[in-house]
Amino acid sequence: MTHPPVTPPNMTQTASLAPGFAAIPAAEWDALAQGGDPFTTHRFLLALETSGSIGPGTGWEAHPLLIHRDGRLIAAAPMFAKSHSQGEYIFDHAWAEAYERAGGRYYPKLQIAVPFTPVTGPRLLTLPGHEAEGRAALINAATAIAEQNNLSSLHITFCTEAEAMAGEAEGLLPRLTQQFHWQNNGFSSYDDFLASLSSRKRKALRKERETANSHGLRIEALTGAALQPAHWQAFWTFYQDTGARKWGRPYLTRAFFDALQATMRDDILLFLAYDGARPVAGALNFIGAECLYGRYWGCIEDYPCLHFELCYHRAINWAIAHGLPRVEAGAQGEHKLARGYLPAQTHSLHWLRDPGFARAVAAYLAQERAAVGEEIEVLTAYGPFRRGPLQQD
Repeated sequence: MTHPPVTPPNMTQTASLAPGFAAIPAAEWDALAQGGDPFTTHRFLLALETSGSIGPGTGWEAHPLLIHRDGRLIAAAPMFAKSHSQGEYIFDHAWAEAYERAGGRYYPKLQIAVPFTPVTGPRLLTLPGHEAEGRAALINAATAIAEQNNLSSLHITFCTEAEAMAGEAEGLLPRLTQQFHWQNNGFSSYDDFLASLSSRKRKALRKERETANSHGLRIEALTGAALQPAHWQAFWTFYQDTGARKWGRPYLTRAFFDALQATMRDDILLFLAYDGARPVAGALNFIGAECLYGRYWGCIEDYPCLHFELCYHRAINWAIAHGLPRVEAGAQGEHKLARGYLPAQTHSLHWLRDPGFARAVAAYLAQERAAVGEEIEVLTAYGPFRRGPLQQD
């Protein structure tokens, strides 16, 4: 792939592509990753790379984009050449089909993202104090690469609102989508959270939890040194089943979970349910500075309501106990609404090389933003929280 000729007149700023994350010193990369979530850390991206979850044959070819000033790394972006649109969660399949019906070639495209991770966070990573310069340099370099290599498009997905505003100022098309997040409104316990719900919803969740906990299963919460290789082997079995049903094949390799054990145990919260000594279900979460991120769930036997217990109720309870302001439970899923997860905006940015195609997509995105805004307003109104004085059971 051609490198971008992005060097300003003073010759102190340069843009380049690294051959992968292993080629970048971890300390330099992590000095830029200020978002407080684990997903843009060098250790997470390197785990994806060394495990073969991304790379040759996966459709995710890593080309990390680096901006140096006077030899110092001031900005970077996890950038990939994509040969498909899988594992992104902000969908452009219809765009690809329309462009190719019109005679264009949509793939490969450029994607600045965290693979397989629908989590909002910084995508245009910068040193403190270099935000405006770094974001502009990354956007200009990425679009220059796409232009020079005759690529159809550039997409920056699940970026922050500040990055979305910066990208729009640079001429990129903003897109608004939504997912469901739980907010910790100063709750002291799970019962305190339940007290904030309407009586009917509160009773429904208590009944749901009673059902989930009536199966005689033992549930463990594992993090840090408590995590052992046997736990990952059990979870790999669950993940394979879920991945095969959802995506046709799992995105992550078995080696990825070994890398988590080696380098990210303190970033992990794993709920495992046991029938006696046999693990039968699990939910994998990542721990951020201000959020618990629910990522994967799987089981080998069906237990009514156990999915809700492990993925939502236990996550909320753990977040309250550890003072985390938020729980994000992944993409989509209106069933989360009844369990206290309210709709929240998510942002992405898009650049399309063909001017006519760009105009058509811009018109579509304007209509979509209005529709998403209305949907968020309606769904929020249908949330489970009480609106009057505390209702007694």
